[in-house]
Amino acid sequence: MTSDHDMLWSRCAYLGRVLLPLLDQEPWHQDRRRERLRSWGIDVAVGERLMEVFASLAAHAVAVDTSLSASELETLPLSAVADAATGKQDFELLAGLPDTFADDRDDVEVKVFRLYAYKGGQTSHQLFRLSTEVRHTLAVLAARESAPSPTCGDIFRKADEAHLPL
Repeated sequence: MTSDHDMLWSRCAYLGRVLLPLLDQEPWHQDRRRERLRSWGIDVAVGERLMEVFASLAAHAVAVDTSLSASELETLPLSAVADAATGKQDFELLAGLPDTFADDRDDVEVKVFRLYAYKGGQTSHQLFRLSTEVRHTLAVLAARESAPSPTCGDIFRKADEAHLPL
């Protein structure tokens, strides 16, 4: 049986995975993001996957800090996730994660994030740049919503409407 904590991570990971495909419904966003990543010396595939896990970690950190269950994640404002992406220290984002992950990709990417966070120097600077890129992505998606304070649930609904895979 899957624990609520594992389900919470799973929902947060899903949020991270759907952000870029939703943003890229306007293709020029993808072109600009990839151009920025290259100009920063970040491999596009690595940078985009780290952005996904960054968003997942930020959502998870806020959910854990506010004691949200997996079913309550839909109520989490995107602004809170954006604030966590740029406002929390890397090690704060890593606190409270599950010991194991159902998806091997999540396990690998969290380990890569952890290596970047603890290596310091240029990699820390790259994480900072990625955090601002995640914040920008969340801000653009939030601005597309008609609701005054868009939530993770709004993103989940958009992902469902776009037929993005779970």
